[in-house]
Amino acid sequence: MSKEKLNKAREFEQEQLKRISPEERPCYHVTGGSGWINDPNGFSFYKDEYHLFYQYHPYSNEWGPMHWGHVTSKDLITWERLPLAMVPEESYDNFGCFSGSGIELPNGRHLLMYTGVGYVSDIPMANGELPTHQTQCLAVGDGTDYEKYEKNPVITGEDIPAGGSKVDFRDPKIWKENDGFYYAVISNMTDDGNSRILLFRSADAFQWQYVCVLDHSDEKLGKMWECPDFFELDGKHVLLTSPQDMLPEGLEYHNGNGTLCIIGEMDQDKCTLKEQFAQSVDYGIDFYAMQTLGTPDGRRIMIGWMQNWDTLAHRDNDSKWFAQMSLPRELS
Repeated sequence: MSKEKLNKAREFEQEQLKRISPEERPCYHVTGGSGWINDPNGFSFYKDEYHLFYQYHPYSNEWGPMHWGHVTSKDLITWERLPLAMVPEESYDNFGCFSGSGIELPNGRHLLMYTGVGYVSDIPMANGELPTHQTQCLAVGDGTDYEKYEKNPVITGEDIPAGGSKVDFRDPKIWKENDGFYYAVISNMTDDGNSRILLFRSADAFQWQYVCVLDHSDEKLGKMWECPDFFELDGKHVLLTSPQDMLPEGLEYHNGNGTLCIIGEMDQDKCTLKEQFAQSVDYGIDFYAMQTLGTPDGRRIMIGWMQNWDTLAHRDNDSKWFAQMSLPRELS
């Protein structure tokens, strides 16, 4: 993998950092080095530090081909900025290194699993855009520098069960279960415009097999369920997603692109989540794409993008940076 594009982006970021004073940034909320940020990614504990990556376009404060920015913290309050971790450059991610997650491997390396978005053809579609596909990819590093896996992508459209889109197949969240296997939940749009969360399994975190549909929208609770997260909490199983195009139900789900928390029990035989309760994760306007981690002392901590796709026009376009992360919070 060539380092030229990565080094160029890192050098650009460093130059921009010199032009932004600390007084121009919030004290506690994570911001990008420059330009645009959205979803938190790779939120994980590695080498005695909390690592937080994020969707990043350093070259402007508008959305663009997604890079991965990177910060670390000892206490989830004070953050240190590290060089950005990934840039879109390979055939499978040249449109963007989209959202994903991170985990420490037994050999002490840090594994990042992300969605690579690559161009399928140079022939534009009817809307003028070039066709793309989304696959799941890996990068391995030491907490500062990361190398993309030579056998990327590791999960492709061929692994999607029937009725699923190869264009909307993204946002893997990886974890290691007590049975010794690695698992990942990935969002997938269905051909009828609904969404489902697919569960995959791996013995080594590099070779993956499809397991089942963990849950699906069935024409309710929005369409594409972005940025899934799945974990046990206080004796229940919890599925977090950020659905697009949600419709209000009573006092819930008034943000359009909002958040969803499904609480229930895992049916081990059918490999599905038996829903018992559903609600918004956060009732503020600016909260999306949340991701959690488990701390060494057993807590579950969540952070989100403190912005909303429906309110992007309401901002200062002259700012040197755009958007920030929420404060981390402990879940129960």
